[in-house]
Amino acid sequence: MNRRTFVAGAAGALGAGVLKGVTGVTPSLAQEAEIPVPPDPTRVQGPPASLVGSRSPFEQPVRLLHPRLTSSRTPLQDLLGTVTPSDLHFERHHGGVPLIDPDRYSLLIHGMVERPMVFTLEELKRFPSVSEIRFMECAGNFPRNAGEETTPQQICGLTSQSEWTGVPLATLFREVGVLPEATWFLAEGQDAAVMTRSIPVEKAWDDALIAYGQNGEALRPENGYPARLFLPGWEGNASVKWLRRIELSDGPFMTREETSRYTDPLTGGKARQFSFVMDARSIITHPCHPGRVTPGWMEVRGIAWSGRGRIRSAELSFDEGATWHRADLQEPILPKAHVRFRYMWRWDGEEATILSRTTDETGYVQPTQRELVQARGVGTSYHLNPITGWRIRPDGTVVYRTEVWG
Repeated sequence: MNRRTFVAGAAGALGAGVLKGVTGVTPSLAQEAEIPVPPDPTRVQGPPASLVGSRSPFEQPVRLLHPRLTSSRTPLQDLLGTVTPSDLHFERHHGGVPLIDPDRYSLLIHGMVERPMVFTLEELKRFPSVSEIRFMECAGNFPRNAGEETTPQQICGLTSQSEWTGVPLATLFREVGVLPEATWFLAEGQDAAVMTRSIPVEKAWDDALIAYGQNGEALRPENGYPARLFLPGWEGNASVKWLRRIELSDGPFMTREETSRYTDPLTGGKARQFSFVMDARSIITHPCHPGRVTPGWMEVRGIAWSGRGRIRSAELSFDEGATWHRADLQEPILPKAHVRFRYMWRWDGEEATILSRTTDETGYVQPTQRELVQARGVGTSYHLNPITGWRIRPDGTVVYRTEVWG
């Protein structure tokens, strides 16, 4: 097999992978893309070493693009373990992805501080660094009134998990001498939207990070290269990417992104503002649409997470929530991180429904959609984390368990 034949086959496989990610169709890559496979690989010299590794042409998971190209969703149903490959981490931006020269990058910290300072990227890297495995999730990560042909990627693909590396923001705040009167800070990005959010200072002293690394390498451009704010467990938009300025103050700044956006309207003419923490949530990733199963034993598996801390339990129901069965959690169970759960279940070939819910270490239990609507009303678009599930038809096809919003 020569290089041209191999590359052509890999390109065809990528096209098939795109088809799978967008439409849910899973063609046989060897057949559809005509990937040349030697009958006996021990008798064919393989490709030489390469500068950058790549996936097998048989494995081509892809993100799902929003029609306006403002976001892309992680293929949760295609992943193994809990760490999302950097190139599959979800993305969301309001003004496109900026191109920033790391040699010209700088971060200004000023306002209610003793010593306003500017840090270059190299200066940030001189501080003691930390690395933490944490999830990130967009506040708008649930499609209301979704149809049966909906995948986990479409339900909540705006969550991903990485090992984030950087300098604790608390370290920088000590360096500049944040004044005791400062209770909020403004984080400002340098994208075309100039994304800005007000953040309580206490989050900086807790676990906020100025991240420049992701999964052992530099941040990807769509995830904030060369440096971003990362707020573990909080809604993704608050973790401002392409961070260029932090201003300390004694109150929130009431920016566009926390008044016209990312504020939840409630019943009675009220609204919920600065609802930062992402509540506990779970999703079954197998079985799921567009898969098909056969009668007998199978492993029901998925992921659970909470912005409040560790997951305490994940449960499954096969009778529309009348009874619940505790699933096994896969170690390690980290705080503010995705955790895998699994449960062995025997399907008898009759129509069935599988639901999942999770409880975190604070005792918070993932709500039903009805409980969520009763608490917040029908007008909210953010922080939606209802119990979801799948229906298995007698022919083995799996479809999303639909539920009318309201």
